[in-house]
Amino acid sequence: LSERKRPGLPITMMEYNLPRECIQNYFPSRKCFTFPFPTAPENVSRLEKLDSADFSSDFLEVTENFCKYAFEKSEVKKLKDGITVSGRVLGHLAKNYVDTISSGVVPCLENAVIAMAKIENEAAVKDGLEIYQSGMEKLKDTFPLELKDVSSEHQHLSSTATQTFMKRSFRDNDGGYLKTLEEKINKLFDEYLRQNEEASKRQCEDLLSVLSGPMTEKLKQGFYAKPGGYELFCKDLEDIVKNYNSQANKEVKAEEVLEEFLKQKSVDSKAVLHADKKLSEKEKKIKEETEKAVLLEQEIKVKEEKQRQLEEKMEAERKSNEERMRQMKEKMDEEIKLQREEAERAMDSKLREQAALLEKGFKEKADRMKEEMEEFKRQNAEAESNRAREFAEMLDNSNRRHEESMAVMMQQHREQMEAIQQTNCRSSDGCCIL
Repeated sequence: LSERKRPGLPITMMEYNLPRECIQNYFPSRKCFTFPFPTAPENVSRLEKLDSADFSSDFLEVTENFCKYAFEKSEVKKLKDGITVSGRVLGHLAKNYVDTISSGVVPCLENAVIAMAKIENEAAVKDGLEIYQSGMEKLKDTFPLELKDVSSEHQHLSSTATQTFMKRSFRDNDGGYLKTLEEKINKLFDEYLRQNEEASKRQCEDLLSVLSGPMTEKLKQGFYAKPGGYELFCKDLEDIVKNYNSQANKEVKAEEVLEEFLKQKSVDSKAVLHADKKLSEKEKKIKEETEKAVLLEQEIKVKEEKQRQLEEKMEAERKSNEERMRQMKEKMDEEIKLQREEAERAMDSKLREQAALLEKGFKEKADRMKEEMEEFKRQNAEAESNRAREFAEMLDNSNRRHEESMAVMMQQHREQMEAIQQTNCRSSDGCCIL
């Protein structure tokens, strides 16, 4: 099929020109090859089984020229919005298009692109999650860690996952797939935080078990059941706490585990205190109040540590959102740039086509093409405006999700502050001894 058109109005000329006009309209930038019949008519039904020798030499020559051009000179395929089509995507699009034709349905490239976008975006989410999860699984092998270390790696991997997603995704116009990735990453992050806390709790409990082992043996042997035993008990407990704090001061569950330990030991402490004949009833009462003060002080430390950890998590979320917004804006700017460049390339092709029509005497078609180019410009401007609006909505939606997440954490922050203040009030009312 030659794309050269013939002037004139007879029906035969119109029929001759129609397919060529379609090629020119749908493929403004093109390189056409005319393939001769590949083989003898009786061999057509079994083309896939033929040997090279059974094909026409003219057909093989054109095929070789076509492949050489495709591999060496042909430009990278792009969608009309400027997005580069990878080999994988092109293969899917071609198969989808051919399958549609084979089924007897009128093919539509746009429908094939939409179907392909769904496949690629789902795969992009999967790729991003795999990057994040594989990195966090490696980090999990080193648990327990300080919260800042877990948060730092989360931010790095979250950024890398988003970048991986954006490299593969396209036409995620409403940001739905990016939202899915965000939500799944945040869910995984919460789970890794929980696992880090569990590892920290086990390590702190094991440490206290080792440090308090001698005291446990002394209690079993009745070592403290004597005059002055309470003072000895308090000295041993003080040493345990001091050693524990020096070794577990960076653990995320250090204060909480210590609080539980002190509550458990308060039972032994009361028994030792009441059995100590060296102390008067008044002194015992003072000691009891002092113990309550110590427990309240530890309760405050636990709440303050939770508050600090929540603030660290909020800061991590803020930084992650900033990086995500930066990546989104970068991708949006790049997509608009590519869309504009593709439109300019198509317009240049149309201008060359119009000049060729005028040169060959098709003035009426050239004038009509001028109108088409004006419409093309209008459509491009509208498409660019729509894309910019979609991008703005995506940014707004992402910011809104961030603000909602921060609002939840801020509410938790307020509740924890109130709990700390209430505990401080109890401490002031009943433990003025300290």
